[in-house]
Amino acid sequence: MIKHLMDYLRLVLFVCGVLIGIQVPGFVDQYGQRLEAHQLEAKLSLAEFQHDADRFFGGDINKLIRHYRQNNDPVFSAGGESIESIYQRYVSLTDALTRFRQHSYSPYQQVILTPKKDIQAEVWQNYSHVILLKPEAIAIGMLLGLLISILCESVLSILFLGCRKVLAPR
Repeated sequence: MIKHLMDYLRLVLFVCGVLIGIQVPGFVDQYGQRLEAHQLEAKLSLAEFQHDADRFFGGDINKLIRHYRQNNDPVFSAGGESIESIYQRYVSLTDALTRFRQHSYSPYQQVILTPKKDIQAEVWQNYSHVILLKPEAIAIGMLLGLLISILCESVLSILFLGCRKVLAPR
């Protein structure tokens, strides 16, 4: 009877691990979509300033920013800080998006090791569970299912052996 329960528990743990594992590519995909959307939004926010930089400074937005900052009018000077902030955000997001698209494993590497914290938090907050039937989702799901099953079974076996030693008659 206990053997059957352990078999079912192992099966349930495996299925739970698979279901959790197949969420990973979905999360990474949604992270990439949000990263791209934020990058596009930053680009659109910068577009008029880039147009001015093209017209007056040979396309060099840094010269436009310096021009704004060097102005004696505090409002105009503060505008330079705002433009620089938008520009830095755009550069940062563009760099992150480039690294995200570099290799087939780079999206996972970025989400795990060097995510954009604000975008990662946004994805966590608005994550919609999906089941992607892509080969990588299936592979990650199977691997995670196997690891969770082995880990939980090992822990339960150690606990069971410990209980048997404690409760064994002497």
